[in-house]
Amino acid sequence: MRLEPASTAVVVVDMQNGFCHPEGSLYAPGSEDVIEPIAALVERARDAGARLLFTRDVHPPEQFDDAHYYDEFDQWGEHVLEGSWEAEIVDELPVEEADNVVEKHTYDAFYNTELEGWLNARGIDDLVICGTLANVCVLHTGGSAGLRDFRPIMVEDCIGAIEDEHREYALEHAAWLFGEVEPSGELEFA
Repeated sequence: MRLEPASTAVVVVDMQNGFCHPEGSLYAPGSEDVIEPIAALVERARDAGARLLFTRDVHPPEQFDDAHYYDEFDQWGEHVLEGSWEAEIVDELPVEEADNVVEKHTYDAFYNTELEGWLNARGIDDLVICGTLANVCVLHTGGSAGLRDFRPIMVEDCIGAIEDEHREYALEHAAWLFGEVEPSGELEFA
């Protein structure tokens, strides 16, 4: 698959210490396993001139104090608290000055963030989506991208999950409903 760098952004979803490092509170080995392939994808995209965008799932400690129903701390326990080591992107994926970092407070990187405006202002049409977790933030961000008329391309070998079945479900759902699924080796930035 050929991608035009000027209209493409690689979206690296939530590759943070809390999810990818063995000492993280929501560590999933499948998330750590995709660091190296994501780093290779990021390097190829950056060299070709595509935009790089990293999301960070960040929660203020009081975020869910007044929640009626939606409470991630009930679901997952406290995680990636604002200002914590867990909330930082893993060292193996250094963010450069030209890259954009979007802080989000839910599973969907478009919800109450500047992401859509940032992409539209730069003429981005195609989103190469990688990161973690497959059936949570990656899936919700990809689906939301498709609903906003971006082309979400889910990179199957660059998406972490708690269980392999979760990744399989998310990729099948994405291909069926809102996007495309490709291995990183099939993506060409030219």
